[in-house]
Amino acid sequence: MTHDHDLVLRPTPAQTEAALNPPPGRNGGDLVVETLAGLGATTVFGLPGQHALGMFDALRRSDLRYVGLRVENNAGFAADAYGRITGEAAPLLLSTGPGALTSLAALQEAAAASAPVLAISSQVPTAGLGGGRHGYLHELPDQAASFRGVVKSVHTVRTPSQIPSAIEAAWTSALSAPHGPVWVEIPQDVLLAETAIPVVTGGDAFPEELPPRPELTAVAADLLSKAARPAIIAGGGVVRADASKKLRQLAETLQAPVVTTPGGKGAFPWTHPLSLQSWIEDRHTTDFLEDADVLLVVGSGLGELSSNYHTFKPRGRIVQIEADLGKLESNHPALGIHADARLALQALLETVSEREDPTAPERVRATLAKVAERIAAQELTVEQEVLASVRKALPGDSPSFWDMTILAYWAWSAFDAKGPNHMHSAQGAGGLGYAFPAALGAAVADPTRPVLAVSGDGGALYSIAELATARQYGLNVTWLIVDDGGYGILREYMTDAFGEATATELSRPDFVALAESFGVPGVRTTPENLERDLAKQLASPGPSVVLLPAVLRMFAATHLD
Repeated sequence: MTHDHDLVLRPTPAQTEAALNPPPGRNGGDLVVETLAGLGATTVFGLPGQHALGMFDALRRSDLRYVGLRVENNAGFAADAYGRITGEAAPLLLSTGPGALTSLAALQEAAAASAPVLAISSQVPTAGLGGGRHGYLHELPDQAASFRGVVKSVHTVRTPSQIPSAIEAAWTSALSAPHGPVWVEIPQDVLLAETAIPVVTGGDAFPEELPPRPELTAVAADLLSKAARPAIIAGGGVVRADASKKLRQLAETLQAPVVTTPGGKGAFPWTHPLSLQSWIEDRHTTDFLEDADVLLVVGSGLGELSSNYHTFKPRGRIVQIEADLGKLESNHPALGIHADARLALQALLETVSEREDPTAPERVRATLAKVAERIAAQELTVEQEVLASVRKALPGDSPSFWDMTILAYWAWSAFDAKGPNHMHSAQGAGGLGYAFPAALGAAVADPTRPVLAVSGDGGALYSIAELATARQYGLNVTWLIVDDGGYGILREYMTDAFGEATATELSRPDFVALAESFGVPGVRTTPENLERDLAKQLASPGPSVVLLPAVLRMFAATHLD
């Protein structure tokens, strides 16, 4: 009798010959790039360093495309966006100590947004592992300890033969739901050591599926089918699981209104009769969701932004579908279903009963009208016109990446992403400097579409060095910089809280002249000319900068009422 687990794939004669006679001059670095290629990687991001030179030299002997950025954190943001756009694990090659640590903020964003980043760092020589204080350059007592609280998994290699298996395990971890960043570190001497290990010709890394428990989806389907006023909150998990079509089918079957979180932008059609859009930070929307007798939360932990800063107080039952086990019922009691959003929504579609509710679209229209009336009363015409100009200038299928800036805060609520996986921001971890390097990663992933990055002047200075990267690789990214002379949102927060702002005002360069010094075209615009100037640059190949000097204001926060 033969069992499946007894079957072994036998090598072909050519594979046997290659294994018995590997090419000379290979080292641990070759095992790294061969394993990545065998797993299906085509592109790597990173920045070289002394301990990592064996790994970077091996790139020369591979077919992998290398995209080098100027700062490790920005390389991490670029890999993050590449992972979000492609759904593939994005390799990020780094060096030891300062190089590795500089990527931490980007990896935190990748973790918060569930972006599959495969970070591979060098380490000090093997003798220095374990905190022996040998005085190697870049030495840390426990480098991996700095990453354990940020990434999904940590993998430390000590011999060349461990490299393929460690990278395969990390790859599987990064792509298993929920996606996320992982960390592999390899000592310098292991990367440089010559090896007679056969060339790595393939990978066997299959991400684990996360199906829902059927008894839970049965209860959830019964609750939703019998609900009088069901509603849905769609988070980033819907986008990451490519489950937008199933979400729409379920919402229409149940006649359940849908609001998307900032991370779930585009998961539900903006103009659909059941769409509450993304006004989740509005009290009228919060009231609507509180009134639902059954609320389905898909791919969201109902964190700060998604709960109107924890002022959301549901009165009905909550059904929560979430791939991250730690987020289940972390903020509200619920029927918690630990599952990938796509698989869970499919299970619900197979078991729910169709509902008729002619009042649902009218209730949605009435709520959106109240939101519009509230915003209109605040005399924020310029802000709304600027955001509308960006939407008109940006092609509908182009992705956009937003820094932590006032215009992005508007976009979380008021911007039509025109589809899933089209709008991305740093709202997961909330760090500055995300937009432009992330947009570069997206342009590498898909060079056929122009990509938009949006930053304030403060956030732009975090990533200004990457203008050199954009020029070097000719990436199709247009960078809109809204220059208000400081950290605009912090200025508003401090003025509201303390009566005046401190440490928010900035001396900054002439961004147009600075862009041109990198060989990147720059144009200064006005709110009135923004649509024309932005559309022109987006339609031009290669990188460009559009500078908008403007002081924008936020709409009033309703969680403070």
